[in-house]
Amino acid sequence: MNTKVNPNKDLALYLQLKELFIDRIHNGQWEADKLIPTEQELMKEFDVSRTTIRQAISILVQEGLVEKKQGRGTIVKPRKLSGNLSQLKGFAEEVLERGQVPRSKLIRAEFKSNLHHEKSMLEVKDDEPILLIERIRLADEIPVALERTCWPKEIGEILMKHNLDEARYYEILENYNIYLNRASEKIAAINATIDEADALGIRGGEALLEMTRLSFGVNERPIEYTKTKYRNDQYHYSLELKR
Repeated sequence: MNTKVNPNKDLALYLQLKELFIDRIHNGQWEADKLIPTEQELMKEFDVSRTTIRQAISILVQEGLVEKKQGRGTIVKPRKLSGNLSQLKGFAEEVLERGQVPRSKLIRAEFKSNLHHEKSMLEVKDDEPILLIERIRLADEIPVALERTCWPKEIGEILMKHNLDEARYYEILENYNIYLNRASEKIAAINATIDEADALGIRGGEALLEMTRLSFGVNERPIEYTKTKYRNDQYHYSLELKR
C-alpha cells in the first residue's frame, strides 16, 4: 500500500494524508472502535509535521469518520448504514450491501384489532385485525434500529409461518408472488425515550432518525406500514439531486 506523500504534488500534504487515512478506514486497516496511530507515530511514518497530521485528522473528525476521546486518542467511528431514497429496500438488504451481517431480535408479533390509524393507512376494514411485528434490527450485532411493522391479515398469516428473528419480509413475500411496487416515506428527527434508548444501547433523549414507510403492491393496494427508528450514529439517508 502506498503510504507516501509527495511535497511536489499540487495537492496539499494534509489533503494527501486525509485521502490515505480514509483508505485505511475503508479497507479495514484502521478498524472501527479502535485507536488510530498516535500523532508521533504518524509523523515518523510520513515524515511530516505535527500540524500537518492534525489538519488531516481534523477533516476526518469533521466528516464523522473518527472521534477524539479525551485521554485516549483518536478512535475510528463505526461506519453508518446508508439508505437510498430512490430505491425500495429492506434493512437486511442495506446491511448486506455494506458487507455486514444483519440480524433481528423479535420483541412481539400479534394480530391486533385496535390499531385504527394503522388500519386506515393499510385500507383495512375496521372489524378486521392486522399483524403487528416489533423488532430490534442489528448489524454485526450492533443495535441499529427499532422497527414496528403492520401488515394486512392475509399477509400477516404468511409471515407468521416464518421465524421472525430471521425473516426478511420482502424475500418471503416474493416467494409467494407478492411484490412491492413502490413506497412513500416520511423522515423526521425525534428523541429516544428511555425504553427506546435501552433497546438500542444509547442514552435517553439522544437523537433518532424516524422513517415512516407505506408500501404498495403491484395492484396499488397498501400492504406494509412501517415505522423505523434509527440510531443517528449508525444510519443516514443519501440521495442524489439533479438540476
